[in-house]
Amino acid sequence: MSRRLKANDEQASFALSPMALPDEKLLEIHRRLCLIFGCPIAYFRALDPLSELVSSLLSHRTRNAASGAAFRALRARWGEDWAAVRDADPAEVETVIAGVTWPEQKAPRIQAILRRITELRGELSLDFLGEMTVPEARAWLQALPGVGPKTGAAVMSFSSLRRPALPVDSHHHRVAVRTGLIPSSVAVGPSHTILEARLPPEWTAQQIYDHHEVMMLHGQRVCFYRNPACERCALLDLCPEGQGRMAGGPPPRESRE
Repeated sequence: MSRRLKANDEQASFALSPMALPDEKLLEIHRRLCLIFGCPIAYFRALDPLSELVSSLLSHRTRNAASGAAFRALRARWGEDWAAVRDADPAEVETVIAGVTWPEQKAPRIQAILRRITELRGELSLDFLGEMTVPEARAWLQALPGVGPKTGAAVMSFSSLRRPALPVDSHHHRVAVRTGLIPSSVAVGPSHTILEARLPPEWTAQQIYDHHEVMMLHGQRVCFYRNPACERCALLDLCPEGQGRMAGGPPPRESRE
């Protein structure tokens, strides 16, 4: 328990410190990665927010190819009728999404969320979120069972709503930790608040989306979980961990993603 309290204290202290404000280091990281990956980056899809929610729930701890295939399988079986998915036999939903990680958990969770939205709204639609502020909409989403900060931000940013919200996946988080934007003790969930606070307040939804995408792409293509390619990293002079690795020191203990 003491270890958990210490970590939480450090997170709270960091979130309130001057380092949590927009800074030159984050902007320089963003600038360099945008030069490499080409900003603005086109949105990869434009699902309605409810469909994006289901897609995001499928993607937890699952490769994009597998979660995408599961989403298409749901559409092939029930079309765009999420009420039919809500009311289907849970065993059948589990079979349809069998390619994702933990389908036995995700099938009933998705159905429970669809039922809860129906109870709260009287219909299966999240289009109303577009009329709320981003913090209000994310709070509403995160009140649903099993919906965390990443999923809430993904719905707001990736869906047809196109709102300014920063999702943080494991790749994004890893780059942020290694470059010193956040302490290694900050897990992915709590990192959303800290990293968003460091973005310029005037950034548009497109710029925030770009930032997530370039951090994610850098983590996928250079800043690997094991054996990062520090020798070809455009951020090496900004990355304390990378400099330590290149100097031959023992690699630091990896943060939990």
